[in-house]
Amino acid sequence: MDIATAITWIMFLGLFPISFFWLRRAWLIGVKKDYSYVALKKGMPPEDPEKYAVFSLTINLLAGLVLLTVILLIVITGLEYDTWTAVAGSTIWIKFFADFILGRQAHMKWRK
Repeated sequence: MDIATAITWIMFLGLFPISFFWLRRAWLIGVKKDYSYVALKKGMPPEDPEKYAVFSLTINLLAGLVLLTVILLIVITGLEYDTWTAVAGSTIWIKFFADFILGRQAHMKWRK
């Protein structure tokens, strides 16, 4: 086994815990109504997390489902390396940026 194959396997296997974590977070927000994971900034939810729960649920659910779809397409159809790494990488970065933006928006203090 060469180093490229090892890295490919590490990246593929890394998709499993990431998608599980994001889908679990969506489950906790949507079904269990646990708002402690909504729009976090420095690990703390905003003062009114219910207001941003739908957005956080959507971000986590979509990102988790995209990664789960990528995993299934790799296993079932043998999706090409360039394709699945592009989709997975883009999804991870977009999810991080979306969570960052939501967290900053939710914690913004508006002057009246």
